[in-house]
Amino acid sequence: MKVCKFGGTSVASADQIKKVAQIVKADPSRKVIVVSAPGKRFSSDEKVTDLLIQLAEKALKGENTEIELKEVVARYQQIAAGLGLSMEIVSVIENDLQERLVNNNNDASLFMDCLKASGEDNNAKLIAAYFTHIGMDAHYMCPKEAGLLVNERPERVRALPEGDDRLVQLRNKPGIIVFPGFFGYTKDGTLRTFNRGGSDITGSLLAAATEAELYENFTDVDSVFAANPNVVDNPVGIDKMTYREMRELAYAGFSVFHDEALMPAFRRSVPVCIKNTNNPDAPGTLIVNERNYFAQPVIGIAADSGFSTLFVDKYLMNQEIGFGRKLLQILEEEEVSFEHTPSGIDNLSVIIRSKFLNADKEARIVRRVKEELNADHVHMHSNYSMIVLVGEGMRHSTGLAARAASAIARTGASIQMINQGSSEVSLVFGVHKADENKILKELYAEFFLKSAVLSN
Repeated sequence: MKVCKFGGTSVASADQIKKVAQIVKADPSRKVIVVSAPGKRFSSDEKVTDLLIQLAEKALKGENTEIELKEVVARYQQIAAGLGLSMEIVSVIENDLQERLVNNNNDASLFMDCLKASGEDNNAKLIAAYFTHIGMDAHYMCPKEAGLLVNERPERVRALPEGDDRLVQLRNKPGIIVFPGFFGYTKDGTLRTFNRGGSDITGSLLAAATEAELYENFTDVDSVFAANPNVVDNPVGIDKMTYREMRELAYAGFSVFHDEALMPAFRRSVPVCIKNTNNPDAPGTLIVNERNYFAQPVIGIAADSGFSTLFVDKYLMNQEIGFGRKLLQILEEEEVSFEHTPSGIDNLSVIIRSKFLNADKEARIVRRVKEELNADHVHMHSNYSMIVLVGEGMRHSTGLAARAASAIARTGASIQMINQGSSEVSLVFGVHKADENKILKELYAEFFLKSAVLSN
């Protein structure tokens, strides 16, 4: 049995949904189909989720929502017409939206979750109706009925393992199950949405709970590429990689998966295959527990911007017991999480995502570190990027860091920070944002183009 997830671009239009139906029909083992809300049909288009956010914001302000509601319904109406469905399904969707709009909106966050989740929920209903229309034995499945349980607030949303006993029963239900991604329900019936990559998380959860032989994640690319194709010309595709490698790359900016999405599948050792809805015969990228890493120690190179660095300098810092804990406690009290903490004998840097900071918070953190920790020098710099080399074979390769540093030096850029995790699956270089793209290109040339020439 396979669980398949189809992303927003794969279900954005009637033509795309017809492709989805053919993919599902081509393999009888594709049992559970997780779908996103309709995504962009073209570059300047709006996702249905964005339209729903606009609708919810208008409703929360107490303003007239007629125009925004019609715009959302029109998207589904266009899809239904293109699929040859009766307008009955559109009426079902419009009634559902109207019911959500009259829900109690005293809690703005839960109201927003409820409206946003309708994108996936109603698209699942529509796709199930189309599958049935063309003679497939298919059924819409509500996450609440299926048992997809999530935790209560205020903690960030996560699935509860208690729901697995009910989710595993999806294996035994007749026909094809069309399941909306992105959300689940608390034990008291409150709808909560997952964070970024929510539909990917749903697919991974169902694949794990049902002990699927494979989790197929259909998107709009043939495979995961070794580097960003918007920066590097024609990067090579990755045939096979490990969960650890994918998570490191996703964390560092790869947009195919959010870094949390693979965790349920990883824990149950369910293989994951990234495939292209528009080219389903392409083999895609297989993500597994282990791979032969000797041929290619570096599997991919990622870059992510939007980082700031807190520099702290204090003489004999290394002899002051508790200094690091006190520094991180200040960040905790300011509700700021950190990414890396490279350090020296008398100094320490804390890498922070800039989105967690503002001018007032930065000034307050600098002041508190100076006053509370008696630091000699403290300052905050922004506009940094993190360039990450990822590969299981890196720990077994000599001179790899030197090769990377030499490649960066050839660009004329300077390295602001180097950090390697204890697992040695990734090597991180902190650089100025302005140098990000040229460094990425040079590193790709060093580890992929040069390696290909040497191997030949």
